[in-house]
Amino acid sequence: MYELLKKDGAAKRGRLTTVHGVIETPVFMNVGTAAAIKGAVATTDLREIGTQVELSNTYHLHVRPGDKVIKRLGGIHKFMSWDRPILTDSGGFQVFSLAGLRKIKEEGVYFNSHIDGRKIFMGPEESMQIQSNLASTIAMAFDECPSSVADREYMQRSVDRTTRWLIRCKAEMERLNQNTDTINPQQLLFGINQGGVYEDIRIRHAEEIARLGLDGYAIGGLAVGESHEEMYRVLDAVVPYLPQEKPAYLMGVGTPENILKAVDRGVDFFDCVYPSRNGRHGHVYTNHGKLNLFNAKYELDEHPIEEGCKCPACRNYSRAYIRHLLKAKEMLGMRLCVLHNLYFYNTMMCEIREAIETGTYKEYKKKKITGMREGSGDDL
Repeated sequence: MYELLKKDGAAKRGRLTTVHGVIETPVFMNVGTAAAIKGAVATTDLREIGTQVELSNTYHLHVRPGDKVIKRLGGIHKFMSWDRPILTDSGGFQVFSLAGLRKIKEEGVYFNSHIDGRKIFMGPEESMQIQSNLASTIAMAFDECPSSVADREYMQRSVDRTTRWLIRCKAEMERLNQNTDTINPQQLLFGINQGGVYEDIRIRHAEEIARLGLDGYAIGGLAVGESHEEMYRVLDAVVPYLPQEKPAYLMGVGTPENILKAVDRGVDFFDCVYPSRNGRHGHVYTNHGKLNLFNAKYELDEHPIEEGCKCPACRNYSRAYIRHLLKAKEMLGMRLCVLHNLYFYNTMMCEIREAIETGTYKEYKKKKITGMREGSGDDL
């Protein structure tokens, strides 16, 4: 159940109650594609840095170790030792990124595994069955994620197919949640709005899927090559047509500034690989801009990554030491940078929620963005 607790302009402060705990929104989901955060981050670390939701990927877990293996081991929560909410992406984006290896049909998609080349079929029912085996808290509907530069005719056909697939996903999820051997019979289902940068197609699709009464609604197919300005334009157009009494999830976004601007447009849920991917390359976020810890100027720098930060890296280690670890290719350096970046994102979401509660979100957003743009961060 989702409660809309407060609004500040279009910004929403909400609360989604699930079988695995309460999610305070806006929220950033920490991405652990294969049931692990890249960078040697354990679930015990996730608790320490304030993670609310972990996100894993249906396609990757289906291919390895196999969703049936995870079901036999008690579901993904038990498998990875994480008792808080988990969202599983449907696998649609990964399948459609395998452009040279897949064939789209009305029944679903035929494709070859990126690991061993074996033939796989995935359609709406299969995606729901895999996610039910994983027993995640929130399952995502199986959709087509068309190219952002697809022409209008293809985009409309693709969106119509995604709607038909969503209806099949809902029916299959309802069936699975009634099975006696289902690990999580209270699994939630989020649908996905598509339509590229065509506002009219997006709006019509939002109206269609809103009538299905789903547990939440995602905006997909953005952050895939279009400009930030185009993304914000699409959000301005489509979010008002999604149910206000349900969470809105902007998939695969993004930078801190992207998140701050999308919250201002009514988005509740976010996920992105940026904080972990950048951390693994020594790029860390601060309130004064991004730093590249490989830079020589940090060789003798005894300061933490950011003064006042309470993440495990900043509480214990200097920029000089972390730089040494990165240069020496010690995994600890990568791990500390990832922990810092995820803590930065999770803490920013706490600040966002507090600002909405106090009616000061626009001031907070402006101050945060100005600090990150005009601070002393490196030019990465």
